Amino acid sequence: MIKISIFGASGYAGGEILRILLSHPKVVIEQVTSRQFAGQPVSQMHPNLRKKTDLVFSHPDELKKCSLLFIALPNGESMKYMPKLRTLAKKIIDLGADYRLHKQTTFESWYKQKHVNPGMLKDFVYGVVELHRLEIKRSSFVAGPGCEATVSILSLYPLVKHNLIEEKIIIDAKMSSSQAGLKPSASSHHPERAGVVRSYMPSGHRHTAEIIQELSAYAKGLDVAISATAIDMVRGLLVTIHTIPKKGVTEKEVWKAYRTEYANEPFIRIVKERQGLYRFPEPKILQGTNYCDIGFEMDTISKRLVIIGAIDNLVKGTAGQAVQAMNLMCGFPEEMGLEFPGLHPI
Repeated sequence: MIKISIFGASGYAGGEILRILLSHPKVVIEQVTSRQFAGQPVSQMHPNLRKKTDLVFSHPDELKKCSLLFIALPNGESMKYMPKLRTLAKKIIDLGADYRLHKQTTFESWYKQKHVNPGMLKDFVYGVVELHRLEIKRSSFVAGPGCEATVSILSLYPLVKHNLIEEKIIIDAKMSSSQAGLKPSASSHHPERAGVVRSYMPSGHRHTAEIIQELSAYAKGLDVAISATAIDMVRGLLVTIHTIPKKGVTEKEVWKAYRTEYANEPFIRIVKERQGLYRFPEPKILQGTNYCDIGFEMDTISKRLVIIGAIDNLVKGTAGQAVQAMNLMCGFPEEMGLEFPGLHPI
């Protein structure tokens, strides 16, 4: 058994980690912190956990030592606390953006703020398990990837590694409302958010940097462009990725690349059916699961290879893959606590 705490547990990501770990057979939850809700029951912010736990939020200043610490703070916050937090836990998994990018200049360019703890950037392993399993096993510090970066990287990795596509990649991302986090804004106000198909970032999405960082190990000169659209869905993320296959590439070769890289991956499913409603990946049926579903279609008319990827942004895109990394770091079976298969219909 290991003792874990969650630093910043009142938001969606912290609550999702808590939901998963309350059923994990090898974890004891010591503390969950919230500055705003200190002293209040966890179920006040996470009503789905009523009768599941009697934990009360602790103030962050009361955080004690533990075996492993999850950090679920807004972007730009964890780097302020990291020098102290690393004295309280031997292993840390940070779900924010502060340690995802290896270079200080890259972080500061995309996030428009100074990194106040750049010396630790080299200590963190990027937390896509399927690409960095051995490094995560050996590491004490893991940076949880962005949700849109996660599904895009997993969808593209076999194609880039096997040299099947050209460098130009266009990602059309359909984003649910929970990706904006708990804090309300004018754009998340119900009359403004409900029913929308809103193009809110046609270019310049900051997860571009993560995708290029991770895939550039397998191909140089990648040109990645993301267009992000907000849709009327609470959970889920769908990417439709437009690529140009290299001359002579066949559908059989694409199948082979995915099977070579993902045949033994517990949370990757290749979804490409000939019939039925769910012939391609669909975020709706992934809610609450740690799966990433990937499909593709060769367009012989426009000479494109279109890839479709779907995840639950709060699980495989955030908390679930963090628990997956925790399992590796602590020597537990990788799938432990993440077995939920999803619901249908929902």
